[in-house]
Amino acid sequence: MSSLKPTSLLLACSSAALLLPGPCAPALAQTVTALPEITVTAASPITRRKPAPRPAEPAAAPAPVAAEQPPQQGILPVVTDQFATVTVVPNEEIRRSGEGTLGDLLFSKPGITGSSFAPGAASRPIIRGLDVNRVGIVENGIGGGGVSDLGEDHFVPIDPLATNRIEVIRGPAALRYGSTSIGGVVSASNNRIPDAMPSCAAPFRTFGPSDTKPFGSPCVTAETRTSFDTVDRGLEGGVLLDAGAKQFALHADAYGRKAGDYDIPGYPYLNDPGYPVNGRQPNSGVQASGGSVGGSYLFDGGFIGAALTQNDSLYRIPGLDGANHRTRIDARQTKLTVKGEYRPDSAMIDAIRLWAGSTDYRHNEIGLADMGFPDSDGVRQTFTNKEQEGRVEVQFAPFDARFAAITSAVGVQGGYQKLTASSPDDPGSLYNGLFNPNNNYRIAGYAFNEFKFTNSTRAQIAGRIEHVELKGATPNFPADYIPNFLPQESITQQRSFTPKSGSIGLLQDLPYGLVASVSAQYVERAPKPAELFSRGGHDATATFDIGNPNLKIETAKTLEVGLRKADGPLRFEATMYYTRFNNFIYRRLTGLMCGEDFNSCNHNSDNELNQAVYSQRDAVFRGGEIQSQLDIGAFHGGIWGVESQLDVVRATFTDGTNVPRIPPVRAGGGLFWRDANWLTRVNLLHAMAQNNVAPIAETPTPGYNLLKAEVSYRTKLDPARYGANEMTLGLVGNNLLNEPIRSAVSYTKDNVLMPGLGVRAFANLKF
Repeated sequence: MSSLKPTSLLLACSSAALLLPGPCAPALAQTVTALPEITVTAASPITRRKPAPRPAEPAAAPAPVAAEQPPQQGILPVVTDQFATVTVVPNEEIRRSGEGTLGDLLFSKPGITGSSFAPGAASRPIIRGLDVNRVGIVENGIGGGGVSDLGEDHFVPIDPLATNRIEVIRGPAALRYGSTSIGGVVSASNNRIPDAMPSCAAPFRTFGPSDTKPFGSPCVTAETRTSFDTVDRGLEGGVLLDAGAKQFALHADAYGRKAGDYDIPGYPYLNDPGYPVNGRQPNSGVQASGGSVGGSYLFDGGFIGAALTQNDSLYRIPGLDGANHRTRIDARQTKLTVKGEYRPDSAMIDAIRLWAGSTDYRHNEIGLADMGFPDSDGVRQTFTNKEQEGRVEVQFAPFDARFAAITSAVGVQGGYQKLTASSPDDPGSLYNGLFNPNNNYRIAGYAFNEFKFTNSTRAQIAGRIEHVELKGATPNFPADYIPNFLPQESITQQRSFTPKSGSIGLLQDLPYGLVASVSAQYVERAPKPAELFSRGGHDATATFDIGNPNLKIETAKTLEVGLRKADGPLRFEATMYYTRFNNFIYRRLTGLMCGEDFNSCNHNSDNELNQAVYSQRDAVFRGGEIQSQLDIGAFHGGIWGVESQLDVVRATFTDGTNVPRIPPVRAGGGLFWRDANWLTRVNLLHAMAQNNVAPIAETPTPGYNLLKAEVSYRTKLDPARYGANEMTLGLVGNNLLNEPIRSAVSYTKDNVLMPGLGVRAFANLKF
C-alpha cells in the first residue's frame, strides 16, 4: 500500500509545476509516446475476449524504478472497429474540461450539443438534432434513472466528477440498449462496480514458512479531483478510493460542487430590459453532491458486484421569471446497481454478462406561487420515478462457417417504471401536474451476429424485438383542443406496442490505415408516457402539453457511411447519414396560449404557455460530421499540429417546413502542442446563424464564436518522496471572446445567455 503522507514538497510541486522544472519532474527524457490503442468498453455485445481476473503466478517483488511518464494527452480518439461513429471522451479529457453535466461536456463534439437549460445542472445531450425520447443515457450499462427525458429543466443524475469515460454510441450498437435510442446512447462508465483488482495489488503473500496460501495483499489507491472556475466562482472536488484484498475489490467515491450565478456579457445582449445590469445570469446558481460505495467478488473466470449510489442536486432555473419566482429544483436519487460477468471454460460460450438496477428518484420544483409574497414559497410540482431494469447477455465463441468466422451474442432485457408528476396547488383538478401516475412495462430480446470474412472485411447483422405496455389517464379533450367548457373526466388509457428493429453493417479495411463503414438500420419506437398522457403546464418549455393516447409507433430508416483513420500523424473520421422518419412524434404548437388549466387556453397573449399537442408527421434528417487532427512536426521536444471539425444537420417535415430546435452548422479548428507531459491547445468553434426555424413560436438564433484555450501538465511522481504517484495540473479558458452565446436548441435562448468569459484551474492527484 502506498503511503499517503502529506509533504510540503508535494504542495510546492502542485503550485509550481506549470512554471518550473526541477524536483517535481522525473529525470526522464522528454519523448513523445506512441499513439495508444483505442478501445471501446461496451458498444456492442460482441467484444474482444479478455482474460479472467484469476490470480497470477507468484513473483518476486519488483525492484524500485524511476517514475515513468504517463501516456500523452490530446490525441483524437478514433474508433475503427464499430459499424457507426462512436465518440469517445477519455478520462483525461473529462478531467480537463470540468463541465458539470453530460450535455455541457459534449456540447462542442461534432454532431452533438446540449439542451443548455441550466448549465452545471440541467443540460442533456442532443445528438444529430434528436433528444429526450430518442437519446438514451446509461451508467455502467444501466439507465440513468432520472426524469431528464420528461423536461429540459430536469437534471441528469450522472456527474462527470465521478465518471472515468464517456462513449456516444450511434447506429446498430444502440439497439443493445433499446429502440428509444434512435439518435444514440450516451454511455458513462466508472469503477463503482470493480471488475479487477486495483493496479497496485501484489498477487501473492505468505505469513510464514508453513503458511503459503496465496491471496491478494491489501492495497489502496486514491485519487483527488479539484477545480475552481472564475465564471461562477464555482468550486468542485471529488475523492475516489479503490481497495483490494484476497478476492475482493472495493470502491468508494464522493463529490461535491457549488457555484453562484454565472457571468454573462451584459445587458445590451439581453432581450428583456428587466434584467439587472450586473453582468450575471439571474438565478443560475447550483450545488450538487453525491457518492457511491461498491464492491465485487472476483473468482476464477469472472466477477459479481454491486454498488449503492446517491445523487443530490439543488439548482435554480435561469431567467428573469425564475429569479422573480425564486424557482429552483431540489432533486435526489438513490440507485442500486448490480453487474457481473462469467467466462466459462467452454468451447461454446465465451461470456455471460449481467446488469441490473433499481432507482428511486424524486425532485421538487419550488418557488413563489405569487411573486412578491414570500409566504407563498413552496413546492409547486413533484416528479418521481421508481424504476427497475435488468439485462442478461450470452456471447458465443466464434465458429467457422467456411465462408466466414461467425460470432454471435444474444440478450434479454426487461424493466418496469412508475412515473408521477403531481402538484399540491390544485389536487382535485384534472390538470394537477403534468400527468397522472402511469406505469410502463417492457421486455425485449436482441441478437448480434458478426461475420469475419477476412482479416480486412467484417459484417454485422443485428435485430431487436420488444413489447411495451403503458397505462395512464388523460382528460377527454375536445377534438380541436379548443375549450368548450363542458365537464371533463379522466379516462384511463392502456396501450401496448411491439416495436421491431434490425440493422446490417459492413466494415472494410483499406490501404494507408483507412477503415470504411456502411450501415443501414430500421428502428421502430413506441411512444413514451409523456407523449401519450401529458395534460398540463410545463414551465421549462413554456408549453401546455397535451398528450395523444392514439399515437402510433414511430419508424426511422437510416443509412450511414463513414471513413476513419486512427493511426499515424493524420487521424480523422468523416460520416454522412440520412434518416427518414415515419410518424415522427413532436410537440405541435396550435397557436393558442394557456394558463394553468385547459379552460384558460385562448388567443389571449397574456397567457404564458403555448398549447402544444403531441402529434405525428413524416420527417427527414440528413447531415454529416468530420473531425481531424494532423501532427505537423517536432517543436521544442514535442509535436505541434492542427485540428478541425465540421458538423451539419438539416431536418424538415415532408411538406418542407422545418423541424423545431435543430442545431446550426458549426465549423472550427485550432492549434495544439504536446509532449510526454504537456498539452497546450487553442480552438475556435464558429456556429452559424440558425434561420431554419419552425413556423410557429420559434425565433432565429444568431451565430457566435466560441474560443477556448488550455494548458495542462501531467507527470508521474515518486510516491516515496511526494506521497502521490501522479499529478495533473492545468488552466482552461472558456468563451475567451466573451461572446453572447445562445443555443439554438434551448427553449430559453431568447432570455438566457450561456456563460461568458471564464478561466478554470484544476488539479488531480493519484496516490
